Amino acid sequence: MLPPYSDESLEADETMRKPPKTNNNDFLKNAMSNFQYQISTHPRFWLFTFFLFFQLVVLIFTRNSPFPFSIHSPPSPLPHFPSEISVFTDIQTPHQGKNVIYPYGDSECEYGRVYVYNLPSKFNKDLALSTCDDLDPWKWQCGLAANDGYGKRSTDLILPGNLSAAWYRTNQFSSEVIFHYRLLNYKCRTNDPESATAFYIPFYAGQAVGKFLWTDEIENRDLLSNKVLKWVQRQKYFKKYNGLDHFLTIGRITWDFRRLGDPEKLWGSTFLNRPQMQNVTRFTIEKAPWDANDISVPYPTGFHPHSEKELRQWQNFVLSYNRTSLFTFIGAARGDINSDFRSRLMSYCRNESDTCRVVDCAVVPCSNGSSEIQKALLSSDFCLQPKGDSLTRRSVFDCMVAGSVPVFFWRRTAYTQYQWFLPEDPGSYSVFIDPEAVRNGTASIKQILMSYSKDQVRKMRGKVVETIPRIVYARPSGGLGSVKDAFEIAIEGVLKRVKDENEWKEYVDLGRGR
Repeated sequence: MLPPYSDESLEADETMRKPPKTNNNDFLKNAMSNFQYQISTHPRFWLFTFFLFFQLVVLIFTRNSPFPFSIHSPPSPLPHFPSEISVFTDIQTPHQGKNVIYPYGDSECEYGRVYVYNLPSKFNKDLALSTCDDLDPWKWQCGLAANDGYGKRSTDLILPGNLSAAWYRTNQFSSEVIFHYRLLNYKCRTNDPESATAFYIPFYAGQAVGKFLWTDEIENRDLLSNKVLKWVQRQKYFKKYNGLDHFLTIGRITWDFRRLGDPEKLWGSTFLNRPQMQNVTRFTIEKAPWDANDISVPYPTGFHPHSEKELRQWQNFVLSYNRTSLFTFIGAARGDINSDFRSRLMSYCRNESDTCRVVDCAVVPCSNGSSEIQKALLSSDFCLQPKGDSLTRRSVFDCMVAGSVPVFFWRRTAYTQYQWFLPEDPGSYSVFIDPEAVRNGTASIKQILMSYSKDQVRKMRGKVVETIPRIVYARPSGGLGSVKDAFEIAIEGVLKRVKDENEWKEYVDLGRGR
């Protein structure tokens, strides 16, 4: 899972290229500002304005009814979707096309509805293998598709009451399965494409490329992605806006799909390099800083509450937990990387054993969560979060779900990712330490963390725990009621973005007299 650019070049580039903001209104505001400036300085602007005003007056006085929307009958209700369906037994949902839902006139779905394409099963269902013998070298990917992507229930966690029921052995690359399952049951899903605001492409791109990443079969990495793009291109709804209102989830980091950006052009597939994907929005667990169509979503953790009550019980549990260590580090040293920062942190923590708790993933299985990881995170005020094989890592979210305050060494590990989900003020929930200061000995991690008062740590932990609902994926197909989890935040975010862009296009077309 190595990025096609060196970490050094990415960090150096940070001051030269400001990552695109993911605020939904940015595109609309900037475009409106530019358009207004251009037309207001045009010599014929006022003539055009008078002409447009005259047209509107004529239109108003020539209408047959003063209430144009009263001529429409109310939209038919959506067909009832079962509260629980398996993504593997009911992927092939029939297109009914009978019930019209007006995208912007539905009080329950403020930003419109989603149409889920009925892709051939070879693009999703058939990829979600129940056994993964051909997915070497990571045998722990077996069972990725169990329980609709949430994984098998975790049986080795010792928690009070019934809190262990919300924990699963979830694969960190399972988001494409989880999103598909949740969308099939989503309250704002429509079976009528004519009424859709946005269109979802349920292609499991991460699983399609995963089995070939460590082989020389480069052509196989592109095989299914090329086929699915040909399929999507034939759809009339894709042709309408060239994919601007389409989105999908890719379960791996963005660098696994940008081979043409790799200096050696060897790593990953070319899925995101393809021209058909240049307008399509994609959820990914790590985004490219310059690509506004990449939306980073939280890595799936093992915590999937079944109800708001279960969520609140967990939040209260981690808030009141007795933490006996100042900080913890969970990871494995990488001897094959020069000046590996994780190796430095591992050694540092072992030398500071009175205040730091270490979990060595070369000894303890860390792939899908374990009791050792959970104990370390629950017992520590802070958790050290260096970059992983790429700039992000699942451990950030494991840490926060356990109520531990993350300590970052690279800003792109979280601060320029996940803007829809994490607090705006980084200092309210985390600590940042310059890695070079740690390397050259001018900064002591222990002294920096000890400088925070108990009250400051308590406030940061409170912010972390407050954020938990936004970074987890609830287990019920319908979510957690009034509480929005990561899935609902992501879907509403993309729907609002598409709706804003559609309204902007209408505004521009009106200005052009179309």
